[in-house]
Amino acid sequence: MIPDLLQRYGLKLLEGLLVTAELVSISFVLGMMLAIPIALARLSKSRILGALSFAYVYFFRGTPLLAQLFLIYYGAGQFVGPLKAIGLWVFLRDALNCALLAFTLNTAAYQAEIFRGAIRSVARGQWEAARALGLHSLPLWWKVILPQAAIVALRPIGNELILLIKASAVSSIVTVLDLMGETRRAFSRSYDLTIYLYAAVLYLILVEAIRRVWNRLDARLTRHLLREARPTAAVAADVTIAAH
Repeated sequence: MIPDLLQRYGLKLLEGLLVTAELVSISFVLGMMLAIPIALARLSKSRILGALSFAYVYFFRGTPLLAQLFLIYYGAGQFVGPLKAIGLWVFLRDALNCALLAFTLNTAAYQAEIFRGAIRSVARGQWEAARALGLHSLPLWWKVILPQAAIVALRPIGNELILLIKASAVSSIVTVLDLMGETRRAFSRSYDLTIYLYAAVLYLILVEAIRRVWNRLDARLTRHLLREARPTAAVAADVTIAAH
């Protein structure tokens, strides 16, 4: 038996869920593409690059996502003329695009710090061994450092994705009809709080699906590490059993 409320607004909630998934997935991927050069700039010896990347990360991690969204959404309306002159108004006049830009810039700052920490966690011996083999900078980063850093960053990046999914609800404040936007509209017509319970369940299902996928990805990429990290006692027990 489908409750009347869910029968009336269930399809709209699913449409909002698709908008949320689209918004989060695009901004997350674009943020990752932006985060890697920012992380490298943070690690560079150039004071200018280091200062600019630090200022970027400091601002977007130190201010609320809602404030950043308002600055882009309402701030763009204050500069319609200049934005039209350079062709950006076509993009920024859409609330969904403003939310996409705000989420991309925000998650890039957090992912940059994750990648920076992961890169710094790579043992110094790996760098020295790669240089001893005569690897240049690009192969050194692409074949030695980044693959190892990616494994370290995998779990924190998954957590950032889940946090971004939950934070995406703020986009409804600027008229984006994502899952929370459709929920607010349904509540304004029905005045039934149960609709928020249905929305919470859909968010929970989305987060749980991401968690399971990420766990499988982590287990697959780190299966060689799990074998190497087996306790010595367990290895000794295997040897004993094999001897008998």
